[in-house]
Amino acid sequence: MSGHPSKSPWSRVLLYCGLIGPPLFIVTFLIEGALKPGYEALRYPVSSLSVGAAGWAQQANFIVSGLLILAFAAGLRRNLCLSPAGTWGPFLIALVGTGLVGAGVFSTDPVFGYPASHPLLLEQVTYHGRLHDLFSIFVFLGLPAACFVFVRRFAVLGQNSWMIYSMATGIAMPILFVVTAVGFRQAPGLGAFAGLFQRLTIGVGWLWLVLLALHRLRAGVGSG
Repeated sequence: MSGHPSKSPWSRVLLYCGLIGPPLFIVTFLIEGALKPGYEALRYPVSSLSVGAAGWAQQANFIVSGLLILAFAAGLRRNLCLSPAGTWGPFLIALVGTGLVGAGVFSTDPVFGYPASHPLLLEQVTYHGRLHDLFSIFVFLGLPAACFVFVRRFAVLGQNSWMIYSMATGIAMPILFVVTAVGFRQAPGLGAFAGLFQRLTIGVGWLWLVLLALHRLRAGVGSG
């Protein structure tokens, strides 16, 4: 019989998915944004890359990256076992992965000015567009919530640097998300940079995920 499941090679493979999924997502949308005609990364949402020709690539990016984060959540659950944050932390990260998969399955409408040939829409009008927004909320709320779950874990373990970092990430993401949402509503001075703020929101959260995966790969089972 094998040892504790959290010590198995399979558990480490699942944790490595946390190192792969977030960077893959970012690199893919950066390349797509640079190649897509008429697309301005500073202004438009990442989701808009799924609109029009070759939109399937961004949809696949959502789904593949989401599946990798779901795998990471499963590995995190096995790794943390019954230690602090061992239940709610992986659950909320799994919610992030689910949100990405859903955002890929249900494509966005042509909102917030892209493509420029379409009328300016400030909200989703189709069922798949509304579902896309619903699943996106899982990402932008689930990840900050996970950060605060881990704040408690790191506080209990006396890991103050990680506690402060997780708290800062959990605070920064909602603030950036609100600024992003206001920008996409074409608020003066923000509309031209809404895409940038969205990328900052994603980047802050994705960095925390990657570092958490690295932290757990280096740490012992159920330890800090």
